[in-house]
Amino acid sequence: MSTIAEVIDYKGAEAIELRAGDYHALIAPFIGSNIMKLENTAMDVDFFRNDPALTPEVLKSQAEIWGMPTLYLPNRLSHGNLKTSDAIYHFPCNDPLGNHLHGFLHLRTHNIDSVTTDGDNAVAKTFYVYDENDEFFETYPVKFRADFTFTLTPGGMNYEFTLTNLSDKQMPYGVCNHIAIKGPFTSDGAGANVRLRVPVGDKWELDEHCIPTLKHLPFTAYDQMYKEGDMVPVLQDIDNDMYTAEMGELDGKPFYGVVVTDKVSGKRICYEVSDVMKFWIMWNYNGDKGFFCPEPMSWLIDAPNLDADPAVTGYVELVPGESKTLKERIFCM
Repeated sequence: MSTIAEVIDYKGAEAIELRAGDYHALIAPFIGSNIMKLENTAMDVDFFRNDPALTPEVLKSQAEIWGMPTLYLPNRLSHGNLKTSDAIYHFPCNDPLGNHLHGFLHLRTHNIDSVTTDGDNAVAKTFYVYDENDEFFETYPVKFRADFTFTLTPGGMNYEFTLTNLSDKQMPYGVCNHIAIKGPFTSDGAGANVRLRVPVGDKWELDEHCIPTLKHLPFTAYDQMYKEGDMVPVLQDIDNDMYTAEMGELDGKPFYGVVVTDKVSGKRICYEVSDVMKFWIMWNYNGDKGFFCPEPMSWLIDAPNLDADPAVTGYVELVPGESKTLKERIFCM
């Protein structure tokens, strides 16, 4: 198949179409550089929850539960507070539990930098500059730039995300991919046959506001199902199972990520993440909507506000001018 990289019209908004080998992807700059669709046509694998009937406006109103959105900042900030080493910021509480949830980067319309082909690869680059022109800047006056690179190859999608601190302040570095994987992910599959394997370590206790207590819960047979690849990630309610990430394996080789398997066909979705991602949180919106989110996070929920060692919580700051990049890979077998 030919390699294609082009800007297309998606119901009045610009989107990016990439094709390489048997893979096809749609990138949506209008909802935060979301990988709106990724599929392998030869294997009949449709990776992410998507609906081509939805308008950009509808997608933006539900941006966390379609495709693969990138969140800055991850998950919840208790009571909307964000404490850094040099400031305290107060975000609006947009969570029924009384917290700020998910940040704002995935809700912005990003810019297209370049869309090109490179041999068998299709490459798209997007970016967003957060400054005083953003409506949220009065709340959080820390200038930064977000850069995305999507490289679709005959072997799958390679994703890079870079944050650069453009301010004279300390910038908290917290990242999450709220990836919404379809279950089932093949046209003839069944949710009951989908299995999720996540190399989980310590399980974190969350309070009634979904904020960590900094205590670990006993590791049970339920938790072991993630580790052994026996978890059915749909058709049951999975509500914020939070773990420390560990190294796993794929076909006998080290693999830092999750593997989703259709146990009937043997087809697998493999999602390899950067070692920047220190935690996993699992959620599936009550389990009855045909998708689930094994979300890698660089820090523990509410890390900026927790009274604990940053080495434990994953809390990191970028000094003025500093950049940090994470790299991920998504493919099927």
